[in-house]
Amino acid sequence: MKKILIAFALIWCAFSAASAAEKISPDGTYLFVERDTCELFLDVYNPAKGSITKIDGKTKPTIIFMFGGGFIRGNRDDESYNGWFKTMTDNGYRIISIDYRLGLKGSNKVGVAQVNVLDKAIHMAVEDLFSATAFIVENAEQLGVDPTNIVISGSSAGAISVMQAEYEVCNRTSWTKTLPEGFRYAGVMSFSGAILSREGKVNYKERPCPTLMLHGTADKLVPYEQIAFFNLGFFGAGKLVKRFEKFGFNYNMYHFIDYGHEIAGSMSTTTDLQFKFLETNVMNGKERIIEAWVTDPNVWKGSGPQSRKELYSK
Repeated sequence: MKKILIAFALIWCAFSAASAAEKISPDGTYLFVERDTCELFLDVYNPAKGSITKIDGKTKPTIIFMFGGGFIRGNRDDESYNGWFKTMTDNGYRIISIDYRLGLKGSNKVGVAQVNVLDKAIHMAVEDLFSATAFIVENAEQLGVDPTNIVISGSSAGAISVMQAEYEVCNRTSWTKTLPEGFRYAGVMSFSGAILSREGKVNYKERPCPTLMLHGTADKLVPYEQIAFFNLGFFGAGKLVKRFEKFGFNYNMYHFIDYGHEIAGSMSTTTDLQFKFLETNVMNGKERIIEAWVTDPNVWKGSGPQSRKELYSK
């Protein structure tokens, strides 16, 4: 395993303001499922014309994206993601940004005592992701998608959802019944994510797909390490990576030293890490294992909610 300390000069500005300046519109919007309470849509952003969509004859994956917002707010087409969408499509990737139900909307407190509410919100989002995936696979030819080459990614609540989704897939739980039989994702990219377990330590019954994790070591909103109570646990990337290392999984992990939850919005400023992961670990199937500690005193600090108290008291 490669363990390194990196001093990054990430070019950070106000993430939302910088990204909103980018202009990009979806190439198509589709209804993928009707729930009792709402209709859920997805936006497809195809690779830009003239962009490089293959490397050594291998097509770059389609990336499903789940927005952040603590399961209480957020939108699939929030302008703050425009910069990242544009960078990815300019580099030959297809982005599909999806709706999901906000299971904590209206909540004013979220912690261990509210685990049932949190569990329900997470699995509602996972269920919606699986429905979107099934729709994409069913309409793969029309959308130009290779069903065997789909990566899931997410920010904050979206990152929790994609990490939880892969965990459900690897354990073949009842939540996966919506997916085509035997379906597997090609990769996962998590920006400040975690996994909720009611059975103690996270245990993958099947080997997870290649996984990229970025997390701030001082994150007080989505725990970097864990919140545990008997067999109940909410495990962040700082804890999960130990399981990945122990069992020899295929992963890249970046610990952002002393950063908080702003790493959830780092998609546009870490594309070099994403491209290397996608091209090497996902497309070429190589086990390029990276565990890096990242620090830079000049990195812009986010102004959004940095703790559960700040987020859910508004």
